[in-house]
Amino acid sequence: MAIPDKTAFENAYKCVSPFVHNTPVLTSHLLDDLSGTSIYFKCENFQKMGAFKMRGAVNAISHLSEAQKKSGVVTHSSGNFAQALSLAAKNLGVKAYIVMPSNAPKVKREAVEAYGGIITTSMPTLESREEEATKIVKKTKATFIHPSNDINVILGQGTAAYELLQKYPDLDCIFTPVGGGGLIAGTALAVHYFSNKCKTIGGEPANADDAYRSLKSGKIEFNETAITIADGLRTHLGDKNFPIIKELVSEIITISEVEIVAAMRLLWERLKIVVEPSSAVPFAALLKERQRFKNQKIGIVISGGNVDLSNLPF
Repeated sequence: MAIPDKTAFENAYKCVSPFVHNTPVLTSHLLDDLSGTSIYFKCENFQKMGAFKMRGAVNAISHLSEAQKKSGVVTHSSGNFAQALSLAAKNLGVKAYIVMPSNAPKVKREAVEAYGGIITTSMPTLESREEEATKIVKKTKATFIHPSNDINVILGQGTAAYELLQKYPDLDCIFTPVGGGGLIAGTALAVHYFSNKCKTIGGEPANADDAYRSLKSGKIEFNETAITIADGLRTHLGDKNFPIIKELVSEIITISEVEIVAAMRLLWERLKIVVEPSSAVPFAALLKERQRFKNQKIGIVISGGNVDLSNLPF
C-alpha cells in the first residue's frame, strides 16, 4: 500500500481545522523534573466530544461525494468513535448510523443519541458488530467508516500532532497511545512530513500488546485476551494503518496496569485535567524509559478525557 503523501496530509488539515478545536498544549515543571525531560502535552481531551477521534471522523465524511453524504455513514464502536462520527455527521448535515454493543457504557450511548446518532444494538462481539453494520449498509446504502483502519480517518487523526509540531518544531519524540492504530499512524505521517529529527513512539498496555508484537514480527498480530483498564486500546491494527506504522514508527513501549494507573493519577493531580486511562499510557511509557530520553523535548498526545467518574481507579 502506498503511504499518503504530504499533499494529502495538508488537504486533511484544511478539511478538519474549521470543525475542530486547535487544542491547548500544557506543561508542568514538576512532571519535567520527574521525567528528566521537557514534556509538551497536546490535550485532545479538550477536543469536541472529548477525544482526538473527532478529527478523523470529520475528514472521512468531508471526503465523501454528495451522493454518499445523502445516504449517510455507518460505523461500529462502543465509545469515542461512535460519539465522534455522530457529532461530525450532525455538524456536516449527514445521517449517522451507529452499531453499539449491548455492553457499551450507558453514558456513551446517551452521548451518541444527544449528537443525533441512530443506534443499533449488537451482541458484544466483533462479528455481531460487523454483521449489523453490513445490514445497515445494504438497507440504507450508507458508507461504512472504520474507526481506525481508514486512510482519511488516519490523516485526520494525525492533525493533532501536526498542530503540536507547528508550535514546537524541535521536538525529539512524540508519544501516543496505540489501540486500533489510527492515531499513531497519523502521528507518524505528521512527524515524517513536518519534522526533521522527531521520532514517533507508541505506548501500549502489556496486557494488550498486539501492536508491540506486530512491529517486532512485521505482520499484524492479535490478542487472545485484552484485559486492561485502558479500554480504548483493546482493538487491533488494520491493513491500512499497519504499513505506515511498520515504516514510520520507531518503537512501541509496553507498560503494566499499575504503571498506567499511577501515570493517570499524576496527570489528574499535576495538570488538573480529566484524562482517560488510555491517554495516560504514553506518559507511563515515557516514565518507564525516562533514562533513555533524558534532557529531550517530548510531545505527548493526551488522546481523550471521556471517563466514567463513578468508576475511577484511584
